[in-house]
Amino acid sequence: MAPLFSIITVTYNAASTLPATLESVAGQSCKLFEYIIMDGVSKDKTLKLAIDAGIPQARIYSSPDKGIYDAMNKAMAVARGDYLIFLNAGDAFHSSDTLEKLASAIMDNDYPGIVYGQTDLVDSERRFIAPRHLTAPDELTLQSFATGMVVCHQAFVVLRKLAQDYDLKYRFSSDYEWCIRCLQRSRRNVYVPAVIIDYLSEGVTTANRKASLMERFRIMCYYYGFFPTLMRHFAFLPRFLKQRKVEARGKALTCAD
Repeated sequence: MAPLFSIITVTYNAASTLPATLESVAGQSCKLFEYIIMDGVSKDKTLKLAIDAGIPQARIYSSPDKGIYDAMNKAMAVARGDYLIFLNAGDAFHSSDTLEKLASAIMDNDYPGIVYGQTDLVDSERRFIAPRHLTAPDELTLQSFATGMVVCHQAFVVLRKLAQDYDLKYRFSSDYEWCIRCLQRSRRNVYVPAVIIDYLSEGVTTANRKASLMERFRIMCYYYGFFPTLMRHFAFLPRFLKQRKVEARGKALTCAD
């Protein structure tokens, strides 16, 4: 039996980025999904765009929240599907048959705990920038996340009954910690050898980047130990510099428009 996907998009004043996401969801050849849009009382045209998209499977909510992870928790609470997919405003499925590929992998492997794939970075014009700086491994284990978020949150598809709430004490990296807890509860993880998500590369402020990195370090220490985490960070510098180059390229493309 084919699975039902709960696709979740959390929004707040996302009128400039949401259309690509809506188009991506509406264009899926597999229609076995519900689409939950959890809005934080946007003041722009976000809600109008969501309604006008006319996606039959959409359920649109709008209420105040305590931030993106609180909104994700609220969306999970009303989700009815077998698997959760978190698709941020501006992000999109890589192709119209992405859900078909995921569904086939799920049915062929008797409903695994996690199904995942690769991610490409795109700019605001949906132009390819580069593959994500971390490549999803062929075999995913709990230990895989000791070196960072090797699978993009949007490309990390989780059996709903395994998923717990996001921890709201983390403002910037709760998705990383959530993925680790999902891996702890999953007995089997299945790789889909394809790009499944186009991730909008917009960059973050220096302050948020530092705060996020500090949070992630604390999470790594908790789950993987302080000294092993500290040693791994010495090896992260080349990866960090490579990531900054990719982000600079994306910014340059946007500024050239």
